[in-house]
Amino acid sequence: MSAKNRDNKNRWRNITVGFRVSPEENVLINKAVALSGLPKREYCYRRCLNQDVVVQGNPRVFKALHKELAAVLTELQRIEAGEKINDELLNVIELITVILGGLKGEDGNGE
Repeated sequence: MSAKNRDNKNRWRNITVGFRVSPEENVLINKAVALSGLPKREYCYRRCLNQDVVVQGNPRVFKALHKELAAVLTELQRIEAGEKINDELLNVIELITVILGGLKGEDGNGE
């Protein structure tokens, strides 16, 4: 029999919660998880419980930021003058901005 898994507050997590998402939502969730530097389940716990997701700068987070910024640059280069930017790209840009602002020590208002 395997050992019971307990979290850092010694709570036994034995209940499973699941939900369905679209492929597009899955991509956005995976991007947010990668940029947070947290394991997916910890990221989901915090977001579902309306807790802050604090990003700690580490090589994995910087690699994810580099990858997403490269993808944003490619997408922006593809967009021609007058062509509409999709909401997914704007969401990713906003998430990257918040993370980079937090890593620089800004309060989220650019101050």
